[in-house]
Order: sequence, then C-alpha cells, then structure tokens
Amino acid sequence: NIGVSAQAGLYAASGTETDTGTHGTTTDVDEKRSDSGFGEFGFASFFIEKTIGDRLFIGYDYSPTGHDVAAQDQNRETRTNGNGAMTKATNKVKVGFEDLSTIYVGLNITENAYVKVGSMEMDVITKENLGTGSSYGNTSVDGTTLSVGYNKSFDNGMFARLEGSYMEFGGTSLVSSSGSQKIAIDNLDGMTGKLSL
Repeated sequence: NIGVSAQAGLYAASGTETDTGTHGTTTDVDEKRSDSGFGEFGFASFFIEKTIGDRLFIGYDYSPTGHDVAAQDQNRETRTNGNGAMTKATNKVKVGFEDLSTIYVGLNITENAYVKVGSMEMDVITKENLGTGSSYGNTSVDGTTLSVGYNKSFDNGMFARLEGSYMEFGGTSLVSSSGSQKIAIDNLDGMTGKLSL
C-alpha cells in the first residue's frame, strides 16, 4: 500500500529554562523557570506499507512539513554592565518541528478495524534571538504512538482510512553557546485525527 494522509491534532508541552550564576539574563543564582501550553496544527504525510499474511502489516510514514511554535518575547531587567547599572535584555525563542518519521506495525482486528503501534523521531529546530548574544543548537526527540482506525477498500484498488492517534515524545535539552543557559522540553504529547487515501 502507498498513500497520502492529512492529519490535525491538539498538542501539550511543558518546558524548563535554567540559568546558572548571576550573569547573562538573571541576577539570582541558578534561576529556573517552567511553563506549559497547548497548540494545534495540521500537517500532511505520505506512507508505504507491506501486508504480512491476513492480519499483520508494517509501514513507514514521513512528514517533511515544518511546524513552528509561536515566538514569545521575554524582557528581563537583569543584566549588569560595567558600572553596575541594570539593563534590559529581550529574548525571543521560536521552536520548530521538522521531519517527523514513524515506523509502525499494525494488526487488522476485523475486516475493517485495525490498531497500530509505532516508533517516531522528529527534529527540533531552535530559532532564537537572545539579548545575551548566546544561541542554542538543534536536536531531535524520539516518541511512540498508538492508533486505532477504520479502513474501507474499493474494487478499483483504492482505499480510505480514518484514524485516531495518541503520540508521546520523550524529553530533550539544549545548552546555550555560552554554557550558562539550558532549555529542556520536559513533556510533549498530543492526540490527532487522520484521513488517508
């Protein structure tokens, strides 16, 4: 089977920023801030899979589409210059997700209904503008997904599927180029609906 999919869902994420020392963007020692939020977005993908026997199938799904999380400005009156005066530093960080790939195995539990479990990998791209002059690199996260779906096959060889999935990604962290700041994705998960042809 070869096909294309359109998928949309709601995602939740939480993260932590840690700043060490009394330089850079903080005045306190080893200051830590945490935040969480929700977001929704849709994306397209294509897949290829192989049926094994009557009930089992394996496949690969890939989405090249990038997804950016909205940037947030943070003004911090915390930097000290040479004469001891306080100045403001504006930090803007935008996180993008790209190249989501999934390897999965599925089981047809009836003629039309199926379940799938998969292993995912996704690139995390940071797009920051930090008043401190520091910067973050990029990384990747791994995750798992569990899906249930309904498949309808037609006489001409075409098929249509409706699928609901739960996705959960593991945490990851990045250290700034100055070595003083660290950002961590503590949690990232979501639920999606998917239409495939």
